[in-house]
Amino acid sequence: QVQLVESGGGLVQPGGSLRLSCAASGSIWRIGAMGWYRQAPGKPRELVAAITNGGSTSYADSVKGRFTISRDNAKNTVYLQMDSLKPEDTAVYYCKASTYQGYEYWGQGTQVTVSS
Repeated sequence: QVQLVESGGGLVQPGGSLRLSCAASGSIWRIGAMGWYRQAPGKPRELVAAITNGGSTSYADSVKGRFTISRDNAKNTVYLQMDSLKPEDTAVYYCKASTYQGYEYWGQGTQVTVSS
C-alpha cells in the first residue's frame, strides 16, 4: 500500500504562485511515475503534470511554461510549483502514484482557488 498526503493549496490572486506538495509513505519502493491531476466543478479529472522515477516530465498544454513538477526521492515527495496562476486553474488538485505492478494510489486532494 502507498499513502499520499497533499498540502499547499489555498486561495491566491490571479498572477500569483502556489507550491503543492505530495508526501508518499508505505510501500514507496513500488512507486514508478507520480503525477498531479485536477478536477474543476462539473469537469472530468485531467492530468496536469507527471514525472517518472528517472525525472522525465510531461505537462498539459494549458500549464506548460507556468507549472513545474519536481521530485525529491530522498524525501519521498513530489512538488508542483504553480506560477502565473489563472482563474481557470481553480480546481481540486490530486496527487497520484503509479507502481511498477500497475496499481494506482490517490491522495485526498487539495483545493486551489485563483480569484481576486
